[in-house]
Amino acid sequence: MGAESGEQANAVNGQGQAREGAALVTGASRGIGAACATRLAAGGWPVGVNYRSDSEGAEQVVQAIEEAGGRAVALRGDVADPEAADPLFEALEEEFGSVMVLVNNAGVRADALALQIEDDDWQRVIDTNLSAVFRITRRALTPMMSARFGRIVNIASVVGAKANPGQANYAASKAGVIGMTKTVAAEVARRGVTVNAVAPGLVETELTEGVAEEMVKAVPARRAGTPEDVAACVGFLASEEAAYVTGVTLTVDGGLSA
Repeated sequence: MGAESGEQANAVNGQGQAREGAALVTGASRGIGAACATRLAAGGWPVGVNYRSDSEGAEQVVQAIEEAGGRAVALRGDVADPEAADPLFEALEEEFGSVMVLVNNAGVRADALALQIEDDDWQRVIDTNLSAVFRITRRALTPMMSARFGRIVNIASVVGAKANPGQANYAASKAGVIGMTKTVAAEVARRGVTVNAVAPGLVETELTEGVAEEMVKAVPARRAGTPEDVAACVGFLASEEAAYVTGVTLTVDGGLSA
């Protein structure tokens, strides 16, 4: 990993050709983010594993990637901080080169009925789940557009399009992500940059603890999804094969929203 510092690293695309750059996954120390980082690394991308506080989890993800023959680096940074984007990107650029694949995964919940949501809980969810996605995306776009290649995948949620009582703040943030995804996709499509969203339903992660058992009965597949189910879809949208797919939201929910 150290020998790559300051140099562009190469990822192998679906046609066996080398492409320069790296992938960045926010909130990648566990769950869906960790699965996405692992998937992208398996596809040949050097990966920045971003985390806010779980350094141990992030290092475990890096170790697993390296043991499988990939390259990765753990990158601390709270994406909700308006000043976080530049240091995060600069650290990854120094290690592996410009970010050509971005997965905006970091997210938080603060559930309550609308009458009970305090301003702080509203703002914290919006800052992390929506505003951070915009700022990180904005920072990624210029190098991608210059390279005439880029893949941005935003992790949304089925509640961005479907009511889920007790999650007004979370639903608003994810609906915003879906709307932003479509708009940015239309703005940059001519430059070879695709912007898509993946909307998971019930997926077994720490973020869904306490809700999985009662909700699984409503899922036609009769099971919760796994982080790997979501990562497989992210991997496709980040690939060369998805060059003509942009501005879409791919729902991964076992039929829940059917």
